[in-house]
Amino acid sequence: MGPDDYRPDAYRPCVGVMLVNADGKVFVGKRIDARETMGTDDIWWQMPQGGVDEGEDLEAAALRELHEETGVTTAHATILRRMEGDIAYDLPEELVGKLWGGKYRGQRQTWFLLRFTGSDADINLRAHDPAEFSEWQWADPHTLPEMIVPFKKRVYRTVLEAFRELV
Repeated sequence: MGPDDYRPDAYRPCVGVMLVNADGKVFVGKRIDARETMGTDDIWWQMPQGGVDEGEDLEAAALRELHEETGVTTAHATILRRMEGDIAYDLPEELVGKLWGGKYRGQRQTWFLLRFTGSDADINLRAHDPAEFSEWQWADPHTLPEMIVPFKKRVYRTVLEAFRELV
């Protein structure tokens, strides 16, 4: 079974945030737990993302995840758009059953584009304990698919295409 013929209950509900600064660059963070969550010691960068709590509004989840992972609040970020529909992806077989209590075979993500209006000093990777990122950078949007773990490349290409005109 793959994301094109998925059972929604087999995919973890999740939100993702493409945070773009005034220069058109995108926030990415380096995962602290790449071995556990991605099955690799390679260095991969990703945009903020995370699970949606039971009954939680998707916009609220996106803003919560953004704050937890970056320290950025609504004082320094404005939602520009929510992507139409979800994007589902499968975990590699070696990770199925190991993440999220073994309950899901992948994620079903809803993505939001936000404009960052603060300064770099407003970013705090230690805003939540435990931290998810060890470091961060502003990246050129076109480089995002090459920075992410291979099984999420299709997701990042789809997100880029959906938000291209506003980035």
